[in-house]
Amino acid sequence: MRGGHLPTHRLGRIGLDILAGTGRMGILLVQIVRPAPTTPHGLARLLHQLRFVGSRSMLVINVAALFVGMVLALQFHDTLVRFGSITLLGSAVGLSLVRELAPVLTALIVIGRAGSAVCAEMAIMRTDSQIDALECMAIDARRYLLWPRFMAFLIAVPLLTAMFDVVGIVGGYCVATANFDLGAATYFTGITENMTGHDLQMGIVKSACFGALSAWICLGQGFLIHRGPLAYSGSEGVSQTTTSAVVTSSLVVLFADYILSSLML
Repeated sequence: MRGGHLPTHRLGRIGLDILAGTGRMGILLVQIVRPAPTTPHGLARLLHQLRFVGSRSMLVINVAALFVGMVLALQFHDTLVRFGSITLLGSAVGLSLVRELAPVLTALIVIGRAGSAVCAEMAIMRTDSQIDALECMAIDARRYLLWPRFMAFLIAVPLLTAMFDVVGIVGGYCVATANFDLGAATYFTGITENMTGHDLQMGIVKSACFGALSAWICLGQGFLIHRGPLAYSGSEGVSQTTTSAVVTSSLVVLFADYILSSLML
């Protein structure tokens, strides 16, 4: 290395490694989303994962949504009072939650709670040769292990986002009526008059995309822990892979949020 620059061959190797890793993840995604035969065992695995990803995330989602809605009401009240538009407090809280905050925050919470868990689970199964054992028994590990978890994220994240919207709006209502003496009719009328179907559609599309992206990255990095130039093994490898999956999926969600917002405005 001269002058603080990487040699050309090392830059080329890094680029090839990135392309190879992206290709492996892309192939894995295609293998996951292929139409799967609907069997009682497959549905049972899907319901089990829905319980893990969705039901067990409800408490933290509700608590986060309540306080986010309350904080939004406080912040928007201070701004709207300056412009004499306090009657728009309900629409400001509702639109900010539905269009932006609820999909993003829900995805980040699910990544931290469920995404890290499924990534570590897949990585441990790979390092302990449990996935190899399934393949030796002619069981498609991608369909058996990855498909139920991927579909659980795809279904649960939009539902949790809708719950975040409702609880967040209620939290804003509590602050608006208790702290600022704003009538319930004024608060909810502002929401119904200013929120359109396009706003709801934006939130649904965002949450579905975020759920698919977070599941793909967390599952893929755990499942492919043994592949690539940075292949890990052992407990240290599991922790490094899980950390990498959480950070990567969180950043991808934020980047995707900007792209989707630009396209859907």
